[in-house]
Amino acid sequence: MSQTTYLEAIRQGIWEEMERDDRVFILGEDVGAYGGAFKVTQGMLDRFGALRVIDTPISESAIVGAAIGAAYMGLRPVAEMQFIDFISCAFDQITNVAAKSRYRWGAGVPIVVRGPSGGGVHGGPFHSQNPEMYFFHTPGLKIVAPATAYDAKGLIKSAIRDEDPVICLEHKFLYRRIKETLPADEYTVPIGKAAIRRRGNGMTVLTYGAMVYVALDAAAQLTHEGIDLEVVDLRTLLPLDRDLVLESVRKNSKVFVLHEDTRTGGIAGEICAIINEEAFEYLDGPVLRVTAPDTPVPFSPPLEEYFLPKVSDVLATARRLASY
Repeated sequence: MSQTTYLEAIRQGIWEEMERDDRVFILGEDVGAYGGAFKVTQGMLDRFGALRVIDTPISESAIVGAAIGAAYMGLRPVAEMQFIDFISCAFDQITNVAAKSRYRWGAGVPIVVRGPSGGGVHGGPFHSQNPEMYFFHTPGLKIVAPATAYDAKGLIKSAIRDEDPVICLEHKFLYRRIKETLPADEYTVPIGKAAIRRRGNGMTVLTYGAMVYVALDAAAQLTHEGIDLEVVDLRTLLPLDRDLVLESVRKNSKVFVLHEDTRTGGIAGEICAIINEEAFEYLDGPVLRVTAPDTPVPFSPPLEEYFLPKVSDVLATARRLASY
């Protein structure tokens, strides 16, 4: 069977949902005739027509605002951010309108806001960000960050079906690099459930997105040093799968968190607090963090390579923790 890229998996997921439910439609910059900046929506205009694949002006606030209005009228919009960095332009619409709607008057806002996130492609400080924590703090939102083609397809389908707003962070470094054989039958991946990518005994790393592969590469090297690293892929950041996180921590007693986002205010700090509150007595060492430094993402390839967490960073942290 042929293998499907991470990008094509997302495209298939959206396509299948548009075939299944005629309330689903796409809107965003260049999603129609051009097929999207990364070609996620390629072919959809020809198949579904201009009423369901809508090219918009360059205004993320207007894109999300229109999506919210359409959701109130019974539709299920999928709003593309050409680069996820520009989701900041729609911050008010997402956090003050969409996220609070159910709380304020009981109306769900079934929209998906999706787009390419993350670095590693020399996109510079305006096209390489990881904006998850701006929204992680907002009750009423869900955030998914798939690392595999299987999850990319299954989570976008679940997001479209969800009755509340979901932000889908698609790591652009993975778009055409990650491939796998997907099931022929229709499937979804539940929002809010993490996955163990590699089982291990004695130490856990909690991660997501492109960093899953950094963790797996490091784990393979650590076996030669007698360190058996369990790799947990969070998959969903909000709501966090606290049960699986705590189960792995209680089993292994040593844990660190790896993420591409910058350090201060990153999800690692929240996870450290959860572990400290609910599993402190199981720990045999401090909960450590491997993250990017607190700077914008550099444009220079050598500086970006230094900026992004690497296998060597994971190895050093695992060795430090093993020494406790």
